[in-house]
Amino acid sequence: MRRGAKGRWRRGAAVAVTVLCVAYAPIAMTELWPYARPGAPAFGEWLLGRTVSPRYVADALATRIGPYRHSLVPMIVHSVLGGALMLLGPAQLFTASRRRTRLHRVLGVVFAVTVYASMAGAALYLARTAPEDAFSGAAFWIVLATILAGTVLSVTFGVLAAVGGYPDLHQRWMLLCYGYLLTAPLLRLEWGALPRLMPGLPMTEINLVAVQHLGSLVVFGALIASRTLDRRGEVPGVTGSWAPLPVRGAAQLAGAAALVWIVRSYLDLGARGERLLVAYLLPYAVACAVMAYGARRADREGRGWAREEWRLHLTGLALAPVLSVGAVPVLERGLDLDRGTALSAGVAVGCGMLAFAATAVVSLRVMYARELLKRAAPAGRTPAVGVSSPVA
Repeated sequence: MRRGAKGRWRRGAAVAVTVLCVAYAPIAMTELWPYARPGAPAFGEWLLGRTVSPRYVADALATRIGPYRHSLVPMIVHSVLGGALMLLGPAQLFTASRRRTRLHRVLGVVFAVTVYASMAGAALYLARTAPEDAFSGAAFWIVLATILAGTVLSVTFGVLAAVGGYPDLHQRWMLLCYGYLLTAPLLRLEWGALPRLMPGLPMTEINLVAVQHLGSLVVFGALIASRTLDRRGEVPGVTGSWAPLPVRGAAQLAGAAALVWIVRSYLDLGARGERLLVAYLLPYAVACAVMAYGARRADREGRGWAREEWRLHLTGLALAPVLSVGAVPVLERGLDLDRGTALSAGVAVGCGMLAFAATAVVSLRVMYARELLKRAAPAGRTPAVGVSSPVA
């Protein structure tokens, strides 16, 4: 019964992500048409205007004419290819689950090349746009740059893992990459949904509220997907833990202290700071609770590998506020930002960056285990660690 419920949950999640991606693809591909040809249809603007109000959309996009037209060709490349990636992602998930290996590899090459080309367009836009001229200001520019770097690095590590014969790590990196890509459609959903909870706020403010937690949501979703697809109880060669109790305790104490500083700093910003604080804290608390529960449950069931991965990611999440706090003075001085902008940017990128770091540690854990087994194996025999795909 439990196994059947898990299967239904996996299928339901896959269908939901597929529907979201397929629905967003035409929106992404047509988003910049009006800037190239005034009056051209833009499905996203049309839908958002009817979901909230035409004025809500017009006021926000009026300030985008200059920055977008300055980098129109790179932005069109980025948006059109971004729409294509929304379709390629579910196709890759389907071919992997159905074990269509040859088709999966071909589509994987197309996916990777498309990611690089799309992110090159985004990089040109960011290079030509001053941080203060970005939508919602410098904080959003920093978030976009961080997502860009995370996307490019994760797809690169995913390709290297596939070439190196680590399908389990390949799967994790590609899921993380797609999680970063999903920030685009999820942000549009929040543009339409959050005004009902916060009426009267312009889209620029709604955007800042959304980015306080989007990074943590997408990387958390990538972790859930990885753990759902990986059904192994143990990984040969993995013994002990790289996140023992003293390490986890120190990380949690440091994270708690950093959270206190973040709370006080946001409360000093008044009503706006309170909005941003709630948008950050609630998803963060939920992610911590789910990871802690997953680690305890895996421990009770004797699934050592699942417990280790949950613990490594929970340790990373605990340290995310520490990274955010450390980033604030760097952003203040390096980009000459005010405290509120630097705080919003630091908080927005902290969880995403630490999830990337945790995925890297998980990868090193598996690679180190294979190396140990290689050294212990008799001459001429190569142990098959991480070669068989965990996708069932």
